[in-house]
Amino acid sequence: MKIEGQHTFEAPRELVWQTVLDPDVLAAVLPGCEDFKEVGENEFTGTLKIKVGPVQGKFKGTVALTDLVEPSSYNMRIQGKGAPGFVDGKGQLRLEDDGGSTVLHYEVDAKVGGRIASVGQRLLDSSSKVITRQALEGLDQQVTAKAAAAGAGNGEEPPPPIEAPSQTEFAAEFTKGMVDELVPKKSRPWLAAIGLAVGILIYKSCS
Repeated sequence: MKIEGQHTFEAPRELVWQTVLDPDVLAAVLPGCEDFKEVGENEFTGTLKIKVGPVQGKFKGTVALTDLVEPSSYNMRIQGKGAPGFVDGKGQLRLEDDGGSTVLHYEVDAKVGGRIASVGQRLLDSSSKVITRQALEGLDQQVTAKAAAAGAGNGEEPPPPIEAPSQTEFAAEFTKGMVDELVPKKSRPWLAAIGLAVGILIYKSCS
């Protein structure tokens, strides 16, 4: 399974670099993350709760960063295992200036095995895209908040702190993202109608 792409942050590269190395920020923006902490120099451990199709459960794993070139790039090794199976991957993150913005390029090549591999390549690819998109959107909010806080040091009013979405909110956004990835646009109104009908039936049965 290969995950690659890019995302533009409206912030200087040094600030983005600091943010992508902050374990507290990563714990807040990773969907399903229940624990993420630094255990050594550029080494992290964490617990991730995931659901891909009928397969769900927790992964416990490690992330090791190597070949750091501040504030430009690093390589990473990702290993995790749990009831759903295992993940073993390598990747690279690279930052480049784009005027006053920063472009983050990412690439991860991972082997996936166990029950989670049984859901099929299409579902795995779609799930990874949605999870990555959610994480980047959350990271973007954190970077924006840090940039605004830095501006407050120059006399501007500081913004309110950004609260991480709850796991329920993550799950709702994940479901919406999966619908966007897997369901043809012309079929989505019918899917929404079915969902509304089911909701009405559940409400009536409970009243």
